[in-house]
Amino acid sequence: MTPSPFGRFVAASGLTNLGDGIATVAWAWVASLLTRDPLLIASVAVALRLPWALLALPAGVVTDRVDRRLLILRMDILRALAFAAAAAALWVSLPLAEPPQSGVAAPWTFCAVVVAAAIVGGAEVFRDNAAQTMLPSMVPHERLESANGRLWSVELTTNALLGPAIGAFLIAVAVPLPFAANALAYGLAALLIAGLAGSFRPEADGKRNWQREIGEGLRFLAGAPLLRMLAWITGFWNLFHQMIFIALVLHVQENLGLGAPAYGLILAAGAAGGIAGGLLGERIVRRLGPGRTAQWMLFSSAPAFVAAALAPGAVSLAVVLAVFEFSGMVWNTVSVSYRQRTIPDRLLGRVNSVYRLLAWGMMPIGLVLSGALVAGLDGILPRTVALTVPFYVAAVGVLVVTIIGWRGLGRGFSAQKKPVDAVVAQE
Repeated sequence: MTPSPFGRFVAASGLTNLGDGIATVAWAWVASLLTRDPLLIASVAVALRLPWALLALPAGVVTDRVDRRLLILRMDILRALAFAAAAAALWVSLPLAEPPQSGVAAPWTFCAVVVAAAIVGGAEVFRDNAAQTMLPSMVPHERLESANGRLWSVELTTNALLGPAIGAFLIAVAVPLPFAANALAYGLAALLIAGLAGSFRPEADGKRNWQREIGEGLRFLAGAPLLRMLAWITGFWNLFHQMIFIALVLHVQENLGLGAPAYGLILAAGAAGGIAGGLLGERIVRRLGPGRTAQWMLFSSAPAFVAAALAPGAVSLAVVLAVFEFSGMVWNTVSVSYRQRTIPDRLLGRVNSVYRLLAWGMMPIGLVLSGALVAGLDGILPRTVALTVPFYVAAVGVLVVTIIGWRGLGRGFSAQKKPVDAVVAQE
């Protein structure tokens, strides 16, 4: 039986997210094998996330101009090539020397890893923006929560449940193997997308002009108060989220004394919580309503960040991450489905890119801030304590964002109550 376009799309997304999950362990762990400097380790993650700040707006314009399927295909091929190059650079550098506390053990190899991360991150900006704008073309709008839940459950299963465990195993066997496996995963995903039937080019929107097109996206978001609020809340949440995840690598290694396999399994446990959130998110939104759901899912991150710092071992940390990822996925069910349903198709790429510029462009700030906090406090405080400071700062930050945004989220979704109820009734 030939899979439906949506089924093929989900399968391709599963493969690319398997690669992303493997890379979640590989990028940070390889960086820690080349240096123990928190800022240098963070630089690899910054290279992955900085393209969201630099390329989000151009990606939106391109997404609204070209066939979105072909854009996804080209970006998957580009990422496959970047991972293959990183694998080759690491392979010729074996065996790796002992990582120094400052500086790097193999400068050219470290540079190759950073450049590969930047290419992968840049391609991800275009790929992810195009993918989110394609979904409403494949499923009815009244089924967006359900389709997003299914898509995210597959993505989380591969990205955060299977991927980190496989990545940890591969890196324990040979450092270059996770990158080689990613090259294969993205290559197979490209084949699936290449066989996707149909045209996904948006309707032409008059004479092309970059300034005018970006301006339209900016004006639409500026005139949509709830979308604007969701964007800045997500942006600050992502900033604090990145703070704890760059600190988590060294915290797991040094404070908890765990290796790569245990780290991968901890991330996999977090994914299990996210999968549950993806499967149950639609039901929770139906029961609580989108406003109350968004409020409580946002609030739950603050105690989760504190609990992650205080968790005494692998099992307790895994449970905390599972709860944390559950709430994050339910938040996504509310925010992304609302965005896909509200924005007109001809503007979806541009408005989506402006939204994600705010939402994802904050990530590099969190990464740099986390590394700077640990580096600056190491020596002033015991290193074991310094490694947990980003968790507490992130918890306070999320709590402040929750207090500021609580009433606006409730009022914003209440104003949308009638159309949302109509959609739910149709399901």
